[in-house]
Order: sequence, then structure tokens, then C-alpha cells
Amino acid sequence: MPTPTPLTDLGGVAASAQIVAHDLSLWGLFMSADIVVKLIMIGLLAASFWSWTIIFNKAIRIKSLFSSATQFEDSFWSGGSLDALYERIGNRPRDPLSAVFAAAMREWKRTESNGRSSVTLQERIERAMQVTVSREMDRLERHMGFLASLGSTATFIGLFGTVWGIMNSFQSIASSQNTSLAVVAPGIAEALFATAIGLVAAIPAVIAYHKISLELNRYENRLESFSNEFGAIISRQLEENH
Repeated sequence: MPTPTPLTDLGGVAASAQIVAHDLSLWGLFMSADIVVKLIMIGLLAASFWSWTIIFNKAIRIKSLFSSATQFEDSFWSGGSLDALYERIGNRPRDPLSAVFAAAMREWKRTESNGRSSVTLQERIERAMQVTVSREMDRLERHMGFLASLGSTATFIGLFGTVWGIMNSFQSIASSQNTSLAVVAPGIAEALFATAIGLVAAIPAVIAYHKISLELNRYENRLESFSNEFGAIISRQLEENH
């Protein structure tokens, strides 16, 4: 007669089959996670995708800004007529540096035609350049707040998903009354996956935020330097005319 299989062996075989059937791939961990953890993962992945879009756009834009600034400064310091340069730029400056120059020239021509004093004219031109610099920098710094927020909160959001997943894992362990590592590990892996996604979203955002902020500060200093230099040129011109 065949020897009957003990019930404990049957239970071990069933548990082993259940463990083998558990998919520990990234997709399997995502699909087997709790609905709250899934929503957190999806939100972090969407935020990471949007942050990379911002990073690439800013990188391309900054490279273009420095190239355009160099071209404009070459034209400005070439010794040609400022009126001719202003006519060529017109009312559609291609970059912030050209916009600062156009704003100053526009105010110069407008105020000169009204017969204002040289002191008032210089003050109005400097104010126009300052306003233009502030407006252009506000445009360039758009979406930078998102990178800063994502870099500072994504890890904590992922950690919340991990805590939630571990709580559910412990509840499942308590209900199954099985504390073996093979049973505990899949649930813990699902929970930690949320923190991993949070780190993937946060680390590039933090690095890119500081790098882009540094480049934007350099460009802002360039705008301020040009404004001061152009203001000095206007001041000398006004002294010669009076």
C-alpha cells in the first residue's frame, strides 16, 4: 500500500507552490500591490516623467540663451549704430538680453521726444531695464518650483506608500499565520518598491534644480551686467548732449 502523505507535507507543498507562483519582477510587484500603493507609484512615475520634460526643456533653453546672448553682445559691441541695432531687433526681441536693450531704447526714444530732463530720462531707462530683467527671469524660472517640490517630497510620498504596504503585509502575515521569510519577502518587496520609485523621482529633480538654478543665476548676472553697462553708456551720452 502507498504511504499516505502527511498533512504537514501537503501544506508545505502548497506554500511552496504559492511562493513560486509569486511574480517578483517590477511589473509583478506593481500589480500585486495595494490600490493605495499603486496610486502612489503611478503619481510618482507621472511626476518623474514631467520633471524630466522640464529638465530637458530648461537645458535646451539655457544653452540657446547663452548662445543668443553672445551673438547679441557681439553685435552690440561691434561699434555699429545703436539705432540700427534697435531697428533690426524691433518689437520682437528673440532673447531676454535683446528685450532689455529694446526696452531701454524704446524708453529713450519715447522720453526724449517728450523733452524730459536727462536725470528723469536716465531713471526711467534704468527702471525699464530692471522691470524687463525681472519679467524675463520670471518666465525662465517657470516650473522650477515643481522641481524643488518634487525633490523635497517625492521620497516622503514613496515612504508613505512603503509604510502602507508594510502594514498590509503584516496584516496578511497575521491572517495566514505564516512568518517564514519566503512568505514575508514578497510583501516587503512590494512596499519598498514605492520608496524606490520615490527616490528615482526625487534624486534627478534635486540635482537638476540646483544645476539649472546655478545657470539661471549666471544668466541673470549677465543681464544685470549688461543693464549697468548700457546705463553707463546712456549716462555718458546724455552728458555729452547737455
